[in-house]
Amino acid sequence: MKKVLVATVKPFASEAIDQMKAIVEAAGFEWQLLEKYSDKAELLAAVADANALIVRSDKCDAEVLNAASGLEIVVRAGAGYDNIDIEAASQKGVVVMNTPGQNSNAVAELTFGLLLNLVRNGFNGTAGTELFGKTFGIMGYGNIGLHLHRIAKGFGMDVTGCSPTLSPEQAKEQGIHYADGPIDLFSSSQIISLNIPSNHETRGIINHHLMMMMPKGALLVNTARKEIIKEDDLEKVLEEREDFCYAADVAPDNRNILEQRFPGRVLFTAKKMGAQTAEANINAGTAAASQIVGFFQKGDTTFKVN
Repeated sequence: MKKVLVATVKPFASEAIDQMKAIVEAAGFEWQLLEKYSDKAELLAAVADANALIVRSDKCDAEVLNAASGLEIVVRAGAGYDNIDIEAASQKGVVVMNTPGQNSNAVAELTFGLLLNLVRNGFNGTAGTELFGKTFGIMGYGNIGLHLHRIAKGFGMDVTGCSPTLSPEQAKEQGIHYADGPIDLFSSSQIISLNIPSNHETRGIINHHLMMMMPKGALLVNTARKEIIKEDDLEKVLEEREDFCYAADVAPDNRNILEQRFPGRVLFTAKKMGAQTAEANINAGTAAASQIVGFFQKGDTTFKVN
């Protein structure tokens, strides 16, 4: 009997767990749950006899993979998967999947929550600005980008998309402007949402040059990964441009410095919470469980990333 382990320091919602367990057990597989563990040794012990592993933001590194002699598949319940050692998994023949699209609306809604907080000065009673009529750039026009476009249009914003997977023809079909690369996007967008993965091509891609190109009243929102921004450059831009604001649910390492030096112009959530809704929790969890069942029963590797 295949054993499916769900290992999460940050627990799924109880409803998500109930539905995931039902999916796994209905397929005839064994279910195991490890939540809120405080020591990596607990994870290493639990994964030792697992055939499948579902994680959220938990680190699935070479040590974890080597501790699991019978592991065949790891599914990250979410879009990003930089917490999984892809190379080590591939060397061991372990399939790695993500669950793209399941958290997308939650992330998009959080983006606009952060935007509204900043443009209305933290709702402190002073006059702010409106989103209506502003130019809104989406860097990384995937599943999240589609939801951002829908919401932005509702606010009456002028939307531009930039993504390696987006062509001018597709942009026209979507009813948005096409940006031919980051320079084009940053130079034409007052407000930009970052929705790109962290990899060797994107780490540090958001630098002083790009941020300084943004039009007056610039507002940059990052719900992706902190590594894509050069933090020293961000601090420099905030110092040089009083009209520049930054919001993120992935706080930079120099968070305290930025909050002290630029009050009201930076905004960070308590922790990464783009997917922290009941709906996204259930969607990602049940998708992960279903993908594991499909993999074992049908050999389905649709969302394989390695």
